[in-house]
Amino acid sequence: MKKWGVVFHSDNKLDGHREHLICENCLPALFLTRSEARKFREENYGYIKRRPDLRAEPHGWKWPRIVRVNIEFERAP
Repeated sequence: MKKWGVVFHSDNKLDGHREHLICENCLPALFLTRSEARKFREENYGYIKRRPDLRAEPHGWKWPRIVRVNIEFERAP
């Protein structure tokens, strides 16, 4: 099954490069279309574009990326 997700990433001197799939209600936020993922990113993380203090050290936040997520599962024995 393929969906779209949003990956948060940051680069700073303290933690180095970090990235993770953004979750909502303790589950990965997954979307059927890329446009839905972009809308979610803008509504929830749009402030990062307007905050140079968050993009600079010590935070090093980057604008979240939209990624294709491939979901695989297997049955438990």
